Amino acid sequence: MAFTLPVPDLAAERQGNTGTPGVWHFGSGVPGRAVMISALVHGNELCGAWALKDVLAAGLRPRRGSLTLAFCNLDAFDRFDASQHDASRFIDEDMNRVWHADKLADPATRERRRAQALRPWVAQADWLLDLHSMHEPGLPLQLTGLLARNVALARRLGTPEHVIVDAGHRDGVRMRDFGRFGDPACEDACAVLLECGFHGEPAAADVARDQVARFLLAADCVDEQDVPAGWLRPLPAAQRVLEVTQAVVAPSMDVRFAQAWQGLETLEKAGAVIGWADGEPILTPYDRCTLIMPSLRQLRPGVTVVRLARDYAG
Repeated sequence: MAFTLPVPDLAAERQGNTGTPGVWHFGSGVPGRAVMISALVHGNELCGAWALKDVLAAGLRPRRGSLTLAFCNLDAFDRFDASQHDASRFIDEDMNRVWHADKLADPATRERRRAQALRPWVAQADWLLDLHSMHEPGLPLQLTGLLARNVALARRLGTPEHVIVDAGHRDGVRMRDFGRFGDPACEDACAVLLECGFHGEPAAADVARDQVARFLLAADCVDEQDVPAGWLRPLPAAQRVLEVTQAVVAPSMDVRFAQAWQGLETLEKAGAVIGWADGEPILTPYDRCTLIMPSLRQLRPGVTVVRLARDYAG
């Protein structure tokens, strides 16, 4: 699929106003939540950068609490080339796998050093919205993690249509699950990760703006009249909440799918063939198994190639 989302000019936005490049912070002087919205955790995921650029251009500021906007992996973004967009996902390692104390204590990569600079802003946030996009064309997905409070927030936001209750990745911790955000006892700390659609689809930026507006409203950070016209998209008729039960992880480079899965296909019977790994079939483990974000674009041993989910019972 062609990459048709324009590349934002971030010459002004990358300066920030905090002393941390790419980070903007605005206080209201009124009690309220500390809200953070992050973009460009992956350098080729431009939709969130467009949304944050638009927040700044619109002069949208918190009426209560505070608002932090973070353009995260600017070094990777600076390498962006639409004809090879996967190459600018990161430089040394995936920035969305380093959010654990052990990795953050070891400045071995540029992503870890940048995460160290971002860490104080993530740690001070009460609510976090992390904006991403997808390797393959697909409908937007809200990834909540396993905590019920995040699922409740996703339902409160009302968009997108599909909410995914997932445990994260085997190869590292996401920003969404860092610190208080991953602590079941910290009921006031909420974090969600939005996959806005395909990286290069202009509609992904519309999805990101919609979610930013809804997130700020749900956090009671802004009032409805503050939201620029056209940012809010129509609500879906209903949301479907799916719980990931397991991930299919590539054991080697010998992985292929049975067909060109787009994601959110529901296979009615257990034992349906999804694909093959090292010559062995990958089968659905139960009836009405839904495929989440199938992709071989980043294939290498240890990488998740598809997640398997069923309707959430919580």
